[in-house]
Amino acid sequence: CGFHALRPGGTLGPRDQGCTVGLTVGLVRVDNTIFDEFWSGMIANEPTTVRRANSSFRWPNGARIGIVFNIAYEAWSPGKAPPIGPMGNVLQPGYFDTNAHSWASYGAVRGIQRLLRIAAANGIRTSVMISGVLAERFPDTVRAIRDGGHEIVAHSYGMDVIPVYLDEQAELDNIRRNTRLLEEAAGIRPIGWISPRGTGSLASPRLLAAEGYQWHGDCNDDDLPAILEFADGAPTRSIVAIPLTMDLNDLPHSNRYGGSAEAFIAKFQAALQGAARADDAPFMLDVTAHTHVYGRPAGAWAFDACMKIAKAAEGVWIGTRAEIVAHALSSTVAYA
Repeated sequence: CGFHALRPGGTLGPRDQGCTVGLTVGLVRVDNTIFDEFWSGMIANEPTTVRRANSSFRWPNGARIGIVFNIAYEAWSPGKAPPIGPMGNVLQPGYFDTNAHSWASYGAVRGIQRLLRIAAANGIRTSVMISGVLAERFPDTVRAIRDGGHEIVAHSYGMDVIPVYLDEQAELDNIRRNTRLLEEAAGIRPIGWISPRGTGSLASPRLLAAEGYQWHGDCNDDDLPAILEFADGAPTRSIVAIPLTMDLNDLPHSNRYGGSAEAFIAKFQAALQGAARADDAPFMLDVTAHTHVYGRPAGAWAFDACMKIAKAAEGVWIGTRAEIVAHALSSTVAYA
């Protein structure tokens, strides 16, 4: 079964006849049919215009390859623990996973400081995704991130607060709560948002644009920024969709696939060299380290190594997502 075969009107494609479909899409549970509400939601939240970059797009220094180093500084809401941890066996339902909770807490205790030191040593400014609960609990750390020249990126209140689970008012409340918490801690208002697991709702881009956000990263359908415009019953609002590319993300690499730090570095170097030789189209690469995963000594050195490789490479640009949005909006020819 696959979503590719589901069609409007509640029918299944030929490949899926006779199978049971069980997907959650937006706020609608899909069991054998797609309900009209889902399609109505898609239509209601469609941007009026989507402008994609053409082949003339170049990064701010004229390079074809753009690299963003991201730090994911994450936590779960009070009383919640992550659904994954270093142990392979899952606890029985109804029990608080103290092991997973402690594992995730490393990011705030040690991991964020280590990754910030590595970024400072390499002279690279990163885009830091920050859970609102951490701004609430550790405002001094958020200010240190800002003082280091890094971009503050809103990342929902907790990793368990995923917009796709929320109705529109609850999602709007979550956006406003996180914006306030980060602004109070950092002294600046965030302009970018990435949802936990990169999973916004159908309404997220429209709501974020209405709340004054300039970019969001809940997308994987491009490797260049796209400009979305929404009418939404008001003057046209735009938001830049900057994909969070997943090829070089420490969490799936190490926890899901069991990849080593050495393999992470090799993959980055191969992607950088191989893609540049194979095709002349512009693209971006994200290198993402979670403070509770590669914030540890066994992984942090790989983040450092990737930074050094990127700095030594020719024909690349290294910057933040905030710099990307400013550049995209000023690149009129590339988006003509």
